[in-house]
Amino acid sequence: MRVWLLAVALATLQGCALTVSDPRALRPIDSFAPLAADARVWVEPGYEAYGARVAEAMPAAIARVEAAHYLPFARPPRVYVCGSEDCFRRYVMTPKLSAAVVPDNRLILSPNLDGRERHRLPALLAHELAHLHLGQRIGHYHSTLPVWFHEGWASLTADGGGAEYASDAQAWAAIRNGRRVNLQVRDAPDRRYKAKASQLTIFEFYRQSMLLVGWLKTQDEARFRQLVLAVQDNADFEIAFWGIYGQAPASQLAGFFDGTPNETTVSNDNQPVLAAPAKP
Repeated sequence: MRVWLLAVALATLQGCALTVSDPRALRPIDSFAPLAADARVWVEPGYEAYGARVAEAMPAAIARVEAAHYLPFARPPRVYVCGSEDCFRRYVMTPKLSAAVVPDNRLILSPNLDGRERHRLPALLAHELAHLHLGQRIGHYHSTLPVWFHEGWASLTADGGGAEYASDAQAWAAIRNGRRVNLQVRDAPDRRYKAKASQLTIFEFYRQSMLLVGWLKTQDEARFRQLVLAVQDNADFEIAFWGIYGQAPASQLAGFFDGTPNETTVSNDNQPVLAAPAKP
């Protein structure tokens, strides 16, 4: 009963790596076969060409993730490729997503990345592999790691992958309008502070979170490296942050918000804004 209640509670979460599989999907995966060319890629039979595209993108994505995390994967990553909607619905509770890392640390790609969103495959694969990399070390979700850092780090790792549907200019505009990632609140096992808690759309939240994490890294990469290595060693984020920076995240990152550019200095936007899908 306790496991079922936990699954139901988690099912309300949004976001790619934070997406929850239906409890029925916790049964063993038996509808995939390893791709002959790359055993890390398991494919729904009949969609081997899609699997081959994933396998082609894997080396660069893995290299990007390991460089950004300053550590190799704890175990060889595995990606499950669903070529049909039925397959994706079987394992992911929110099937409009294009990819998900579900609580049992399964990375599952949807048919979207072989269809209308095929251009997103390399970047979104890197984003999800970043979540999987962290999940291998501390578990699928840990309440001591805030959502903004979780998603911002993955989007930064993927060079904007997962945060494409809002631009930097839109993120800055939200900040100027008083809608910014709330760094004062702390997640708890039964409470997560996501986009709505900051009065942001999910797309603005991902983009702003990416800018926050990127600023932190740019200011002092040596200390940023200390922080993420501590996180990957299962340290409490807030405690590790205080130990490394000597102050709370909200105080350290005040400099980021202080540097918000004026509307006139944002030149026509630095990134094209893509047409947003039904879900991020």
